[in-house]
Amino acid sequence: MERKVGIELFFTKTEGVGGRLKKYPEDFVVKELIDLPESVDEGEYTIAKVWSRNWETNRLVNSLARELHIDRRCIDFAGTKDKRAITTQWMSFKAEREKLEEISLRDIEITEAYTAKNNLYIGSHWGNRFDIIVRDMDNDIEEAEELAEGISAELKEAGGFPNWFGVQRFGTIRPITHEVGRLIIEGKYEDAVKLYIAEPMESESDVCYEAREFLQDTWEYKKALEIFPPGLTFERMMIKHLVDKPEDYTGALKRLPDNLLRMFVHAFQSYLFNRMISLRAEKALPLNDAVPGDVLLPTDRKGMPNVDTPVEINERNVKKASKMVKEGKAYVSAPLFGFNSKLSSGEQGEIERYILEKEGINKKDLIIPEIPNISSKGTRRAIFAPIKDLDWQIDAGGLRLSFSLFKGTYATSLLREYMKLPDGDSRLYS
Repeated sequence: MERKVGIELFFTKTEGVGGRLKKYPEDFVVKELIDLPESVDEGEYTIAKVWSRNWETNRLVNSLARELHIDRRCIDFAGTKDKRAITTQWMSFKAEREKLEEISLRDIEITEAYTAKNNLYIGSHWGNRFDIIVRDMDNDIEEAEELAEGISAELKEAGGFPNWFGVQRFGTIRPITHEVGRLIIEGKYEDAVKLYIAEPMESESDVCYEAREFLQDTWEYKKALEIFPPGLTFERMMIKHLVDKPEDYTGALKRLPDNLLRMFVHAFQSYLFNRMISLRAEKALPLNDAVPGDVLLPTDRKGMPNVDTPVEINERNVKKASKMVKEGKAYVSAPLFGFNSKLSSGEQGEIERYILEKEGINKKDLIIPEIPNISSKGTRRAIFAPIKDLDWQIDAGGLRLSFSLFKGTYATSLLREYMKLPDGDSRLYS
C-alpha cells in the first residue's frame, strides 16, 4: 500500500511496536491550530467550531449543506480530516448563525458560532494538535517502552521525520486518487471516470464491491444507479450524469466538488513528491540538512516553510544554509510538480528529473484545457517535518502519543515510524 504511493522505507532504525491505529475513533483526536477571523456584529459569514466523530470532511460538508439548504460551496474549511477520528475543526458558512444552531446530525456538534467579514479557506490554519493511542502492540509493555524510547530518541536527534504524504491522501480503502489524477493529466478522461466509479477492490465492503463489479461488467449506468449505495455519493453524482450523457466523461468529472476534483491532480503531484523523498533517502542524502543544488524554504513568523521565498543553494552559501536548517530557520524542499515548476540542481535535481522521466511527465501535462480550474502551476514542499511538544507513554491501553504538526503534515507519517508495520498491513490505515 505504501510503496504504491511512493513511500519506500523507514527513517528510524529502531524496531517498531506494531499495533493498531484507530481501533476506536476516540483513539485519534485532532484539533486545529488556527488564527480565526475577527468577530463583527454584522458579517457575511458565520464562523463555527465543528466537532465530529467518524465523518469524512467532504461528506460532512455535503450533509451540513443539505441541513442548511445551501450550496456546499457556501461552506469553507481550513483542512480535510481523517474519517475514523474525533476531529475539532473550524468552518465558515454563508448562513445565519441561528440556522447552524438548529442542525441536528448524529455525531456532530456545532459550537462557538459568531459572525465575521471574512471566510476561512483551505490552508488558513497553521497546524494540528494530536492525541493518539496505538493499541494491540506486538510487544509487552516493558519491551514496547524500550522500543518507543529508542524511536523517540532518533526522532529528537534528527529534529523530525520525512514529510511524506500519508496513504489517506490517496484513499485508504481504494488508494487510487493519484492514479485517477495521472489519467486526467494524460487526457484519458474516460479511463479516469471508469477507474473512479468502477474498479472493485477487496478492501471495500461487499455492497460497494458488488456495485462496482456490476458496473465494470455491464456499463449499464441507469441500472448501476439503482444498485450503488447512497454512501458512494460522488460516484452516484458521476453516474447520474452518464445516464443522460453516456459519452460525456469530462462532464461527469465536472459534477464533482471543485476541491475533490483538484485533489486528483494534487494526489498525483503528492505521489511524485513521495518518490523523490524516498529516492533521496535511499541515496543517503540528508533530509534534514542542505547540500549544493537544494532549494531552501526560509521560515515565516510561525516557523513554517515559506514557499514564496525559495533560495537556491550552491557551494558558496551551503554552510550558511546548513546552519539555518539545523536551527529550524529553513527547510530543504522538493517540487509539487506543475507547469511553472523550477527543479532543483545538483544531486537533488538529478533525483527529480529521474522520477519525472520514469513517470513520463512534463510541465505541459499539468495544463488541463478541458478542465482549466484543476491545472496546476506547482509549488514546493519541505521534505522534512518538525515535531512540536512530543510526549509519549505506554500503559495497558497502548502507546499514547501527543504532539503538534504544521498543517499539511501527516500524523501517520510519524506513527508509521513507531509502528513499523510491513507494507500491505492495513493496521495503520484502517
